[in-house]
Amino acid sequence: MELYEIDLGSIWGFWVRPQTEIEEAFAKLRAEDPISFFEERDYVLDNEIVSPAGPGFWALTRHADIVEASRRADLFCSGQGTQITDLPAEFNEFLGSMINMDDPRHARLRRLVSRGFTPRALARIEQQVARVATELVDDLAEVGECDFVPAVAARLPLQIICEMMGIPQSHYAEVFEQSNILLSAGDPEYVESDTNVFEALFGAAAALAQIMTELAAFRATKPADDLTSALVHAEIDGERLDAAELASFFVLLCVAGNETTRNAISHALVALTEHPDQRQWWLDDLQGRSATAVEEIVRWATPIIHFRRTVTRDGVRLSDHEFFAGDKVVFWYNSANRDEAAFSHPERFDLSRQPNDHLGFGGPGPHYCLGAHLARQEIAVLYRELLSRFPNIHTTAPPERLRSNFINGIKHLPCSPT
Repeated sequence: MELYEIDLGSIWGFWVRPQTEIEEAFAKLRAEDPISFFEERDYVLDNEIVSPAGPGFWALTRHADIVEASRRADLFCSGQGTQITDLPAEFNEFLGSMINMDDPRHARLRRLVSRGFTPRALARIEQQVARVATELVDDLAEVGECDFVPAVAARLPLQIICEMMGIPQSHYAEVFEQSNILLSAGDPEYVESDTNVFEALFGAAAALAQIMTELAAFRATKPADDLTSALVHAEIDGERLDAAELASFFVLLCVAGNETTRNAISHALVALTEHPDQRQWWLDDLQGRSATAVEEIVRWATPIIHFRRTVTRDGVRLSDHEFFAGDKVVFWYNSANRDEAAFSHPERFDLSRQPNDHLGFGGPGPHYCLGAHLARQEIAVLYRELLSRFPNIHTTAPPERLRSNFINGIKHLPCSPT
């Protein structure tokens, strides 16, 4: 692929190419034009412009550049949106909570919600993860061949999030359905072709927010041992979360804590099927080798393909490039995690890889993924249970991928446990 053929700003065109071609395109950008400019496109539905094209964006494709820019949240801010497409400010916060905020608001909200992710809290959650993982593998033993995504990969993080927050089991199916829509990026399996994509996304977010708003109101007077109760009553320096902040955080949790982990789990099964030597390496010491295995799974999968930032002032320099206030800058994590300058043989799936400074949970700085430890825990516990009972579990057909330039998603994955 020539440089002029690479169009990261296309709505679908570039992103429906085979994965190997996409990786080759990013390799070419890293080598020849690592900070490159791309035009945005109108989003057209039924001959109507649903979202007009923005001013375009700069693409960061090298690991070192993304790490450096991530550390400088004062120069590359999140408060103007983390999606390439511009949205009204109120929608940014509604759909993205604190990932679409800058300090000091970001720091305040993160301090309040972080009490759900302390080592003590995660130790308690680990018991839940182990129990749910065992239940899932028990079910897999009964059904045999199945679609791995809804049967295993999607159920674990969904159930853990719902249990953490105290969501009634009767709402699990709705949380799953609305989360799919929210991260579908208009994939026709989740959003009908004649539906306004943005209306569908906002509707899904509103449905999730309503579930949390109702639960929070109930927990305000009848607290329980769940994260919702803790957050409703949490107070730091006299400040508390308001209802809108709590609802928005739940929307974010459904996205970041559910969909991303499930896709890492799904990509792992594909990789283990295609690389039996790595499967055997892990099987030789499931407990002792899980830590490095999980890091490589996250690097390999890179569930979140990109996030955008906006330059806050003129004259910001990165490598040999100068940015100006208002410039959109997109961090392509999928490219960074295949950067030859950062990883030895990045094209190899190597569960023993050390060091492994991947950006699968974002770059360093204030926006590093709050739930990274929980995601690692879920992947490790599930695969220890899965491989100890079904060491030969494998895919039986190629994955059906999500049509998206934001989520590296797998929608369906036929598998056999034996």
